[in-house]
Amino acid sequence: MNSETEGVDEEPRCASCGITQGDDVKLMKCTACKLAQYCSVACQKEHRPKHKRECKRRAAELREELLFKQPESTHIGDCPICLLPLSNNHDKNT
Repeated sequence: MNSETEGVDEEPRCASCGITQGDDVKLMKCTACKLAQYCSVACQKEHRPKHKRECKRRAAELREELLFKQPESTHIGDCPICLLPLSNNHDKNT
């Protein structure tokens, strides 16, 4: 079971050896793509050649999402540069 993607009903499994997550096994996600999970650093290193291309593609997608993510429209009334709230006092002579 060397599948990086898992079905909806399946338990999380190590992408390299297929061991399922349990009380004694905690799976760690790939820090770049957040898709593949591994039970150990050894499994991660062993699986890297198979995972590398998909990992780079997904990591680039994640970076683009963060880069081009627009702030929510809840910042109305805030400075568009620093996002600090603008004062309510609009008198120019004070």
